[in-house]
Parts: sequence; C-alpha cells; structure tokens
Amino acid sequence: MMGVEYAPQHLEKETRKFWRQVLKSYDLEEHHKKILTLACKAWDRSEQARRLLDDEGVTYQDRFGQPKSRPEVKIEKDSRNDFRLLMRELGLDIEVQENPGKIPRIKGKR
Repeated sequence: MMGVEYAPQHLEKETRKFWRQVLKSYDLEEHHKKILTLACKAWDRSEQARRLLDDEGVTYQDRFGQPKSRPEVKIEKDSRNDFRLLMRELGLDIEVQENPGKIPRIKGKR
C-alpha cells in the first residue's frame, strides 16, 4: 500500500490542493514531482504579485512624476509563463495518439 503524499507546506493552501489532485490523477516519478512543485511555486508567486497589483495598481510615479510600471507586473507575467512552461514540460495535457510517428496534440487546440 502506498503512503499518503503530502504537498510541500510552503505552497499556498489552494496550490497544495492542486498539487495533491495532480498526484491523484497522474502517476508521477520523483523528478516530475519536483517539476510540479516548481510550477506550483511559480503560480503562488504570480498570485502574490497579482494581489499586490490589485491593491497598489500597476503603475507608480517615479521621482520626476512620470508613470512607471511596477516590478510586480513583470513578476506576475514571468511567473505565469514559468507555470505554463513547467506544466507543459510535465506533459499532463497531451493526448495519447494511436500513431506514435505524429507529434502529440495539446488538448483543446486544433
């Protein structure tokens, strides 16, 4: 009997729930779990930046009174992109095809 798999505690509550759901749905090896954890960290980081932007706005005025983009805008964008790439690397959204010579297709894309 396999033991219960615990999500890393440094992840947010909802992200830990997602991490556990992925492990229930897929048979991941240890290196895949590390990639999943990195993806979850990236998601949490993007959400942290989004919350700050919701509170503070996406711009601020520099010392000359000119509007500037907050650094959190880039953090949110980069972290969401990291999440997307890491999840794609796991290949959880790729359909299994009958013909092994063809490139796998991403679900929902034509």
